[in-house]
Amino acid sequence: MSQQPPVRSTSSPPPRPDASMSLLTNVMDHSLDDGYAEAAARRAEGGAGLPGRLRAKLGLAGALLLAAVVVTLGAAQARISAPTLAKEREQLINRIESETSAADALQKNVDSLRETVGSRQREALEEHGGDKAELVSLLAGATPVRGPGLKVVVDDAKQAKTGGGGPRESSGFSDTGRVRDRDMQRIVNGLWQAGAEAVSINGQRLTSLSAIRAAGDAILVDNKPLVPPYTVLAVGDGKRMSTAFQDSVDGQYLHVLQQNYGVRANISVEGDVRLPAAPSLIVRTARAKEGGAAGRAADTGKGTS
Repeated sequence: MSQQPPVRSTSSPPPRPDASMSLLTNVMDHSLDDGYAEAAARRAEGGAGLPGRLRAKLGLAGALLLAAVVVTLGAAQARISAPTLAKEREQLINRIESETSAADALQKNVDSLRETVGSRQREALEEHGGDKAELVSLLAGATPVRGPGLKVVVDDAKQAKTGGGGPRESSGFSDTGRVRDRDMQRIVNGLWQAGAEAVSINGQRLTSLSAIRAAGDAILVDNKPLVPPYTVLAVGDGKRMSTAFQDSVDGQYLHVLQQNYGVRANISVEGDVRLPAAPSLIVRTARAKEGGAAGRAADTGKGTS
């Protein structure tokens, strides 16, 4: 009886428990990529003769050497250019001082000529004014004036701004609490109407030809800018002027500026007011037509433009 060979099972062996986690197993077995491993090996072979700390020190020394070279070159360049810059600066300072001295000399000459012209104009007014020479001289601002009068100080509101709109915008003004040229015109004209014989603003004597205008937010009197507060001095009967001015339309206008816009104003009667002569005068004459009354008269009058 023949013996049958053992029958081998054709079924495959059972799978490993971690077969389903082959990707995770591969990552764990090869935690370092082959390329990185090769690069690390080459780096170790190339720098095997130099320890890592020594290489770091050499790198730091090289960086410090480079910085020292840059600083040295910069200092040398600055040392070379310093004398040239100092010389140019000195030349510029000397030029500024020279031009300033020349401008001061020219200004003194202008002031002297202006005073000479004003003096001759005042002499002409006194000479040709006839029996009204003193009145003509007064109205033209040709002579200084001193006497009792009224002092009106007007200033912007405490919280005044340089722009904005408001109820006064439609009249060409802005509701900002700032004093405008038209405000000063009304105040001055109100003082003339109240009986003022002579008026000045911040030391600027007003004449029949004076103009109060604006340039931006600045107020100009005869093209000279004024800085607030604006001090208006008027020569005349102080008490009567004060009452007449405050009861007038222009006085009420100033009161409205105080109440509605915060403009600050103070009116006081003064026993001694001094007004200088006008710095520059323009003498004009008029001649009567044929058949009319002969004679010449100075063109004077009250008011501001």
